[in-house]
Amino acid sequence: MNILLRILVTSLAAFIAAWITPGVHIDRYTTALVFALVFGLLNFFIKPILIILTLPITIVTMGLFLLVINAIIILIAAHYIHGLHVAGFWAALLFSILLSIFTSVLHRLGQKKIG
Repeated sequence: MNILLRILVTSLAAFIAAWITPGVHIDRYTTALVFALVFGLLNFFIKPILIILTLPITIVTMGLFLLVINAIIILIAAHYIHGLHVAGFWAALLFSILLSIFTSVLHRLGQKKIG
C-alpha cells in the first residue's frame, strides 16, 4: 500500500509541477500516473549507476549535481512516455526541482493527517 500511495503522490506532484513549469506538459492524469511509475523504476535501477559514475562531481558540487541526474532521468522518462512533453534540459531541471519540493510537501501533509 505504501508504494501505491507514493505513486499517487508523485503523480499528483508531477501534474502540479508540469502545470507550473514552462516547457513541460502532461496530457492527462493517467499520463502522470505512468510517469510516476516509470520515474520510480528509473530511480531504482538507473539513478544508482549514474550516482556512482558521477560521484566526484557530486562531491565537488556538494550534492547539487543530483538535480542534474534527476533532470536526466526525467528526460529519459519523457522519451518513452507518450503524453509527457519536456522542451529541453532546463525545463527538465526546473521540473525536477519543483517535483522534489511538491512531493516532499505532499508526503509531509499525508504523514500529519495519518499520524
